[in-house]
Amino acid sequence: MAVAHLTDDDFDKTVATGKPTVVDFWAPWCGPCRMIAPIFEEIEKTLGEKVNFGKINVDDHQRTASKFGVTSIPTIIFFKDGQRIDTMVGAVPKPMLEQKIKSVFSL
Repeated sequence: MAVAHLTDDDFDKTVATGKPTVVDFWAPWCGPCRMIAPIFEEIEKTLGEKVNFGKINVDDHQRTASKFGVTSIPTIIFFKDGQRIDTMVGAVPKPMLEQKIKSVFSL
């Protein structure tokens, strides 16, 4: 698998797959977003069997960002059965993000 690039149109069906999903709300001009991107992709390589990973560009897909009240980026939202169960705002080190994903989804 790989990190999916989501849009306003496919967002809902992607997070409603039944598999836990982690979505990175980001923008290309955001420095902290660029810092966390490779970390997000590294974690996907180790946890991608158990968790879906997606990214959505808030500049291009404002409807979804607005729906979830994203006002600061990067914002990472954790979904289970299509419902938001947790949120993390800001760039964090890999061990912290990896631990958060494992604890939120009880992996």
